[in-house]
Amino acid sequence: MQKSKVGLVGLGVMGQNLTLNMENKGYSVSVYNRTPSKIEEFAQGNAKNKKIKPTYSLEEFMASLERPRRIILLVKAGQPVDDFIEKIIPLMDKGDLIIDGGNSFFKDTIRRNKYLEDKGFLYIGTGISGGEEGALKGPAIMPGGQEEAYKLVQDLFEKISAKTQDNKPCVSYIGPHGAGHYVKMIHNGIEYGDMQLIGECVWTLKKALGLSSEEIAEIIQEWNSQDDVLSSYLIEITADSMKEKVKDKNHSHSLVDVVADITRMKGTGTWTVQSALELLVPIPTITAAVFSREMSQDKDLRLQLSKKLPSYQEQNEKSNKEILIKIAHDALYLAKLSSYAQGMALLQAASKEYQFNLNLKNIVEGWRAGCIIRAQFLDEITKVYQDNPDLLSLLVAPRFLNVVKNNLSKLASFIDLAHKAGVPIPAMDGSFDYILQLGSPTMVSAQVAAIQRDYFGAHGYFKLKSLNNPEMILNKDKQWKEFHTQWMLPGRPEEEWS
Repeated sequence: MQKSKVGLVGLGVMGQNLTLNMENKGYSVSVYNRTPSKIEEFAQGNAKNKKIKPTYSLEEFMASLERPRRIILLVKAGQPVDDFIEKIIPLMDKGDLIIDGGNSFFKDTIRRNKYLEDKGFLYIGTGISGGEEGALKGPAIMPGGQEEAYKLVQDLFEKISAKTQDNKPCVSYIGPHGAGHYVKMIHNGIEYGDMQLIGECVWTLKKALGLSSEEIAEIIQEWNSQDDVLSSYLIEITADSMKEKVKDKNHSHSLVDVVADITRMKGTGTWTVQSALELLVPIPTITAAVFSREMSQDKDLRLQLSKKLPSYQEQNEKSNKEILIKIAHDALYLAKLSSYAQGMALLQAASKEYQFNLNLKNIVEGWRAGCIIRAQFLDEITKVYQDNPDLLSLLVAPRFLNVVKNNLSKLASFIDLAHKAGVPIPAMDGSFDYILQLGSPTMVSAQVAAIQRDYFGAHGYFKLKSLNNPEMILNKDKQWKEFHTQWMLPGRPEEEWS
């Protein structure tokens, strides 16, 4: 009996669509699911008369695969992945490969990679982005693991992945052990930021300018035109979904206006924030997006407190509506750029901490199609990292520095417009403040906090070279020299600046 080229476990919609994608690209596929009825339904439905073999036990599944076996796992992240690994290990041969295509936590992937490698098996933690449609038509794929393992699936991944306009497959080897899942996690964190920024922009246009959802949908659709810097998948689906109508008796309403204001999440955004805290990398836009989702889930609390807390709205000066819409457009673009800069800074820090050796140009290039954050300006970001792989910040790349200079005042104006209308926009605020803090040679708030810490806890502080020189005083080892003031010493003499 002819063996299948690849096996897939987990026949949810993603698993079924990825199977159909692989079969369509010429691969024979064996499938398994712990619920037999799902296997049978798929076999008699979309998989019928295709090179897809249903199997009803792990033993039958493993026996049906070519060696070395290539096993794609699409099950719920966490303990189910570990449970499956333990079940399948007795049936594996040296050199077999497990591909975890779910949204696993990258530290779990590092652990699993080492555990299986010690037993002679291969393991690739693989981020897959694009949702159900992407799985079927071509996702962005982010594999991390042993290079020899990637070579076993390189041809498969390149064939089933999305293709950019210049026909490049949206996949490349990301790096060792947990690198692929880490990059997918950051992709999702950036996605959180993008979605929140768009939502804040819509809320401001609605409340500050009095525009209807239908009017805003038309504006956003214009922003998605081919030559617009905001053109992206998320902008496209925002415009499309905001046009959707629902009927209530004899009236028609925009669906978005009656959707409950609750955004759920599965964990990757939270993991992104946790990683940023561990690596001491500020990502205020993404953090604000995560916190806003958490706030949205406190619906009952918000309903109660809204009856007690005062609302806030100033009378906005009447301005040209078209001018304000243009300001909103440019503000959103800069806020988005700031958010991406935060995500890329986190990738750079993680690459050093975990020795991922990430190629930022390849990563961004792989996000240009198939994935949720695909956008026109990713072409420009790709070129930025191609020109300078070690760029200190995306914000100072020659291609983007003028965007920052020209639009920072517009972002400030948009924030002011939103605040006067009583619209909370924490992600927009985060994007703006990130740029201001990053460009501040001296942060007075940090000076105050440093001296407070030394006063109450003798934690020490550093000193600037002079009032006009924000560089640091160094010790003989060329490290920042630490100082401490004896705050409780009676009659303490004034310190010498040295």
